[in-house]
Amino acid sequence: QVQLVESGGGLVQPGGSLRLSCAASGSIVGIYVMGWYRQASGKQRELVAVITSGGDTNYADSVKGRFTISRDNAKNTVSLQMNSLKPEDTAVYYCNVHRLITNTHYWGQGTQVTVSS
Repeated sequence: QVQLVESGGGLVQPGGSLRLSCAASGSIVGIYVMGWYRQASGKQRELVAVITSGGDTNYADSVKGRFTISRDNAKNTVSLQMNSLKPEDTAVYYCNVHRLITNTHYWGQGTQVTVSS
């Protein structure tokens, strides 16, 4: 099993910045992708950004150029730096670990990000 603990959500004004962090513990074995997803009220969960152990990244078009994902393989952590935040970024953000060999996804408990003036 893998446990994920997120931190860093909150309320921010449009144009502001937030940094989300996620620490993974437990059976961190094998090749896996770490990332962030979000779910706005009344909408489906969607990919925000993911990063491989080799540092390859993929971003949703809506966040390209504003968000940056990074990870520390030694510490099993993944972070999401969010700049130029917009009201439409408001959502619950979930940390995700995808163990490729078993195609297993692990999820954090979610952290609320609210962008409002």
